[in-house]
Amino acid sequence: MSMIEKFRIGGFEFTSRLFVGTGKYKTFELMRDALAASGCEVVTVAVRRERLVDAGGRNILDFIDPGKYTLLPNTAGCFSADDAIRTARLGRELLEGLENPGAAWVKLEVLGDRKTLLPDPVGTLEALKVLQAEGFTVLCYTSDDPVMAQRLKDAGAASVMPAGSPIGSGQGVLNPWNIRIILEQLKANDPDYPVIVDAGVGTASDVTIAMELGADGVLLNTGIAGSADAVQMAHAMRLAIEAGYLARRSGRIPRKLYATASSPVEGVIGTKD
Repeated sequence: MSMIEKFRIGGFEFTSRLFVGTGKYKTFELMRDALAASGCEVVTVAVRRERLVDAGGRNILDFIDPGKYTLLPNTAGCFSADDAIRTARLGRELLEGLENPGAAWVKLEVLGDRKTLLPDPVGTLEALKVLQAEGFTVLCYTSDDPVMAQRLKDAGAASVMPAGSPIGSGQGVLNPWNIRIILEQLKANDPDYPVIVDAGVGTASDVTIAMELGADGVLLNTGIAGSADAVQMAHAMRLAIEAGYLARRSGRIPRKLYATASSPVEGVIGTKD
C-alpha cells in the first residue's frame, strides 16, 4: 500500500508526485519503458509540431497510452508570450481530439535566453494572465525568485514550478534557501498550494533533496533520458520521490555540532581499578 497521499493541482488529483518529460530519449520505445518504470501519472509533451514525429514518421503519442497517463502539454522552446499562448492553444486542441483530460491544463514556459534557457518573468506573467482568462489550468515554470513566484500565484497560476537549476544542467537544487522561502510564502495561507521543483535534476538524490525541502513534486526529463540506463534511472527517481516525501513528513533530527550516543550510557559495564 502506498504511503504517499494524493495531491491536487486545480481539478487534477494524483498519487505519484513525479512528473516526467518525453524529450531526448534515443528511441520512443526506450521512452515508453522509462515512463512505465518511473511510476509517473503525468507525462509532459512539448507541443511544437516538429517534436511529435521522429525521422521515421512515427508519432510520439503512439507510444504514450492516453488512458494510462494524463498528458501535460508544455510550451517548451517559446521565447515570447505570443508564441507560448499560441502553443498552449494548439496543445488543448490536440488533446481534446484524443479525449485526454490534459487538454484542460498547460505547463507554461516563456524563455528569455537561448544559452541559459532562463525564464522571461515579464513574458511568463503576460502569458499566464491570458491563458488563465481562457480557462486553462496553468502551471508556471519560473526561476527560484520568491518575489516572482508570489506574483505568479497571485495572477492565478494553479502551480508555481521553480527551477532547481538551469534546464538540462544536472546541477540539482543549487539554492535550497530560495526554494524554502518560496514554499513558506506560497503555503503560508494555503498549505495545499502545489509547488513543484522543475529543471536541473541530475540524479535521484536531487529529487530526494527537493522533496525533503517540502516540494509537492518534481518534474524532470534529462536526468532520466540522458542517463546511461534510462529505465533503471527512472526507477531510481521513483524511489527517490517516495523517500524524500516520507522523510519530510517523518521529521529529521536536528543537526548538532557534537556527537550524541545512540546507545544508553546507564548500566554500562565498567572496569575496576
